[in-house]
Amino acid sequence: MSWLTDLALPKIRDLVRKTETADNLWDKCPSCEQMIFHRDLEAAMYVCTHCGFHLRISPKVRFKALFDDGEYTTIELPRVAADPLRFRDRKRYSDRLKEAQAKSGERDAMIVAHGMIEGQGAVVAIFNFEFMGGSMGMAVGEAIVAAARLAKLQERPLIIFSASGGARMQEGILSLMQMARTTAAVTELREARLPFISVLTNPTTGGVTASFAMLGDVQIAEPGAMIGFAGARVIEETIREKLPEGFQRAEYLLEHGMLDMVVPRSELRHRIALVMRHLMDARPGTGDELPQPANDPQAPVKQAR
Repeated sequence: MSWLTDLALPKIRDLVRKTETADNLWDKCPSCEQMIFHRDLEAAMYVCTHCGFHLRISPKVRFKALFDDGEYTTIELPRVAADPLRFRDRKRYSDRLKEAQAKSGERDAMIVAHGMIEGQGAVVAIFNFEFMGGSMGMAVGEAIVAAARLAKLQERPLIIFSASGGARMQEGILSLMQMARTTAAVTELREARLPFISVLTNPTTGGVTASFAMLGDVQIAEPGAMIGFAGARVIEETIREKLPEGFQRAEYLLEHGMLDMVVPRSELRHRIALVMRHLMDARPGTGDELPQPANDPQAPVKQAR
């Protein structure tokens, strides 16, 4: 009977044993629900190889894809009060922050770095949606102000990649004040004749959309990105009308003049570099200034070629 134990039984077990596969080898597309091998997804820059849906990516992955040779320098961001309102719902806000920090390894929902993009210097700020839905509180406001000041100091363009659910409710009025602060920060860049390029990714909503995210000198979005202030259901209940198909998607906003371009992720780095080059070449003193409003007595005149 030993041949049954030593030979037959192991072969039978091999036939009926369920093959174990690591969960992290495959990802499901949120749009078409097709399974994608993780290496194929990474090679496609986290764009579904079946339907073209752009999955969310982490700031570090985006930094690496954006900067030349994947090299960049992050900056230390100002610290803010952790729980200024001592807010609590089902759990303390301070506990929610600790959980998000432990999960992401970051202090808050934004990372700021600087480096070269196709040989041109740039300051880049990126939201981390995995950190409490990329919500904008005081820390994010401080990060954007710091990024704008660094861009002004280095005389470089500022690029912000937005992915946010809006203002952070746990910080109340203090989070809403960041709408004004971030708007003022990008206004300072405009006064310094430095470009601000706003890149809207999926999703960009709430107070982020209602402030700096829609104030770029050039507005770029990734395909299919949901962009808006209030949710579609809230709008429909308010106006008591059915919204058009794709009402808050990037392609609809491009068609109706709220965006300048919708760019696939694979082309985004090169397109941003082209925009940067054009806007920086058009700064005062370069000999190819962009025309300013006629009521500005100090407006430079574009030189004839």
